[in-house]
Amino acid sequence: MLFMSTKEDKIATFDPSQPGLADASIYGLPFSAEESEIIIVSVPWEVTVSYGAGASEGPEAILDASFQVDLLHQEFPELWKLGIYLDEGPAHWKTNSALYKEMAQPIIEALENGEVVDDNPTLKGDLAKINEASEVLNAELKELVTSWKNKGKKVILLGGDHSTPYGYYQALASIYGSFGIFHFDAHMDLRIAYEGFTYSHASIMYNAIQLPEVSKLVQVGIRDFCEQEVAVVKGSDKVKVFTDADLKKGQFEGKTWQEQVDEAIALLPDNVAVSFDIDALYQWYCPNTGTPVPGGLSYEQAVYALSRLAESNKKIIGMDLVEVAPGEDEWDGNVGARLLFHMCGVLAKNNGLAVGNKVIF
Repeated sequence: MLFMSTKEDKIATFDPSQPGLADASIYGLPFSAEESEIIIVSVPWEVTVSYGAGASEGPEAILDASFQVDLLHQEFPELWKLGIYLDEGPAHWKTNSALYKEMAQPIIEALENGEVVDDNPTLKGDLAKINEASEVLNAELKELVTSWKNKGKKVILLGGDHSTPYGYYQALASIYGSFGIFHFDAHMDLRIAYEGFTYSHASIMYNAIQLPEVSKLVQVGIRDFCEQEVAVVKGSDKVKVFTDADLKKGQFEGKTWQEQVDEAIALLPDNVAVSFDIDALYQWYCPNTGTPVPGGLSYEQAVYALSRLAESNKKIIGMDLVEVAPGEDEWDGNVGARLLFHMCGVLAKNNGLAVGNKVIF
């Protein structure tokens, strides 16, 4: 007779103090997708990047680094028992990312040289193909996320560049209706069809606030923006921006980080999705991210803000982590894997799943 171990059997026999199982899913956990409460959907896509590259390799770098993450999280010590599973998505996402990224480069170069894309039939045609391919990705992602949600799973998106969560937001909109986005980033990402790409990484939040269901966008850590983005902010009652400069000035003059975080959270509606671009952090945490900017949040500030949201009266309906790009070592992936693990705990705790009591020394 074939013996099939249950999830309870696996919890009883798995030793979280040992290195993660190399042939298992993310964090070396032994659980199947069906046994896992949290599904992380990987979207290795970076078609429209115009500066640093590598975000499409982020999910794999985080997966590789995750096996060395100690599973006894001080704030969520029993998180691992819930099960966390990485859905690596269809293989053609990564294949298409490479294909259309190569197609996008001549368009970007032409624009940088002052050329008009509409005057070049080849480039104009390729631009249309890229926008269509991005629409297909969005539709496929929406369908995949919806299928996991229909099975009762908590779903986190792992990019890829910052264009990747759009289909995820569409899925959340169809399931939950109205919600807000708590956005951590160095950039506003409110450019309109940046460089002609409708679904540019620099346009994700502009596209998001066009969804009727997105009622509020609260941005934290912003330190790079253009005139067009400022006009979008000033022209929309949906958007509230906490720039890094204003946050730091407030701290220098006596305001606590807790007060600042609570002020931001208070502006959010009942349902909240978190979008975390890794470049919201100081660059030493993410030296290889695509568009680094001086300044930023510390890792401790970031996880405190997320934990504060978990403890609030808001309901976290989704989270995404994007723009992690690996370098020659595992540092970026290591930081990404640990931040992602904390995000899993935040989502689980806020949704009433058992994560254990904080370890007090």
